[in-house]
Amino acid sequence: MKIKEGFELRTICGENIVISHGVENINFSQIITLNESAASVWTAVVGKEFGIDDMIKVLTDEYEVDEETARKDAEALAEEWKKIGLAG
Repeated sequence: MKIKEGFELRTICGENIVISHGVENINFSQIITLNESAASVWTAVVGKEFGIDDMIKVLTDEYEVDEETARKDAEALAEEWKKIGLAG
């Protein structure tokens, strides 16, 4: 999986917000915000191919979380990113 071109993570007023570049990426019906751990995963994987195991490693390395919990969170995050068109 890879984060699609044209998306960038920015911190605006203390919120981690994904912005898009290019008309085809713009959907004004929703604002995509990421919590701290999702933003950490994004930063670690943006620009390269990654899988669930890469996401788990980021979560277990940066947060006090067991692998099972990290796997559930990584799978849910990956599914959400695919669903809303951020990654594929």
